[in-house]
Amino acid sequence: MQLVVARIGRAHGIKGEVTVEVRTDEPELRLAPGAVLATDPAATGPLTIETGRVHSGRLLLRFAGVTDRTGAEALRNTLLIAEVDPEEMPEDEDEYYDHQLMDLDVVTVDGVEVGRITEISHLPSQDLFIVERPDGTEVMIPFVAEIVAEIDLEEQRAVITPPPGLIDDRAEIASSREPGEDA
Repeated sequence: MQLVVARIGRAHGIKGEVTVEVRTDEPELRLAPGAVLATDPAATGPLTIETGRVHSGRLLLRFAGVTDRTGAEALRNTLLIAEVDPEEMPEDEDEYYDHQLMDLDVVTVDGVEVGRITEISHLPSQDLFIVERPDGTEVMIPFVAEIVAEIDLEEQRAVITPPPGLIDDRAEIASSREPGEDA
């Protein structure tokens, strides 16, 4: 199975290094020197990682055969794809690969059906489940411990404890005004 593990950003310097937007929780495993990665677009690859280092909080990679800034800039926005055994599990027991979470049924702790995970959106601050509801609408559920109580791969479901207003329109409005008081 193929997983997107990074997206190539800008060229860095003049010797072929590129910045990388990491999209894996295991960069030391997936983006190590010697790793051969498929690419999207496919014509760009495969690419073999020659060196990697962190500079000012960003991962920089150099690929075999890319020796100058022009070559590095030509790789910009290319997705790096690793081949992963579908049975492989992440090292941390509370981590999951996207393919493991796709199509899980989402239910509340009370057993109320919410829908099915159709997409996982990776944002800088947190990941989101995009859940298709039975009526065809979508709801976004933050993949955080306070909301996602349990992931049960055997039962193919995610159990959530949604705060008021997340999956319904019964949000609790907190106000400092007294009832009947005008603004």
